[in-house]
Amino acid sequence: MPRYAQLVMGPAGSGKSTYCSTMVQHCGTLNRSVQVVNLDPAAEHFNYPVMADIRELIQVDDVMEDPSLRFGPNGGLVFCMEYFANNFDWLEETLGHVDDDYILFDCPGQIELYTHLPVMRQLVERLQQWEFRVCGVFLVDSQFMVESFKFISGVMAALSSMVSLEIPQVNIMTKMDLLNSKAKKEIEKYLDPDMYSMLQDNSDSIRSTKFQKLTEAICGLVRGREWAPAWPSSTFGCDCGSVQIEDYSMVRFLPFDCTDEEGVNIVLQHIDFSIQYGEDLDFKEPKELDEEPANLNYDEIFQNKGNS
Repeated sequence: MPRYAQLVMGPAGSGKSTYCSTMVQHCGTLNRSVQVVNLDPAAEHFNYPVMADIRELIQVDDVMEDPSLRFGPNGGLVFCMEYFANNFDWLEETLGHVDDDYILFDCPGQIELYTHLPVMRQLVERLQQWEFRVCGVFLVDSQFMVESFKFISGVMAALSSMVSLEIPQVNIMTKMDLLNSKAKKEIEKYLDPDMYSMLQDNSDSIRSTKFQKLTEAICGLVRGREWAPAWPSSTFGCDCGSVQIEDYSMVRFLPFDCTDEEGVNIVLQHIDFSIQYGEDLDFKEPKELDEEPANLNYDEIFQNKGNS
């Protein structure tokens, strides 16, 4: 039986721990067993039970206080993650070998871990060796997306992690519950964005001609019109001489409101689909009753259900 994992990524303060806590509670209502592993050696507080905590292996504070290292917060975190990569046996022993595991990995917020450092890529490869189907979940704060230029920055960060890790990735816009009704309506255009339209809407605010041309070039990269690599046919199952990245949902975002059960379930369904969760289960179509059976003893039914 396969095992399943979500790598919960995103900038610091994007709501990764809140996302994990919300998913644990939501899956609990669905009678699904979900575990969380904290991979942030600088974490202080989180309101979910942990299956494993990297701070049992190494902590940023200990690294920063070591007189022989003299690292700052960022350097200390990178050192901790590299130490973690050299001690994956600790994680394997902690996780065990339980079939059908579903684990959320609450990752650190330093973007360099997903852009040019090999640590997270090594983690993905090791999880795949342990028969995990891994999905990246990249979070951005909806309150951050108040201007098109900031949105483009968030999109590029998401694309960087996707290219680096080479796993299915679901991009999520968090903290929707903190927005007022006007802001929620305004932010809808960022969920399925047209990059050039957003740039034209903000063209008056760009005073520098060079900056405007740079932004247009970046939009072309994201949209795939200015930069379109000749991907081999094996990549997407077709001969794509000109690939538009948005056609493969690489820059689309799902809204995430931790107070909206239906919205949380939609996000979970997208992730489950990307890692093919539950494909081995045998689902049966429920039978429809045209009429209610006579003399139906509900007390007996609920009693038997509780004993089953």
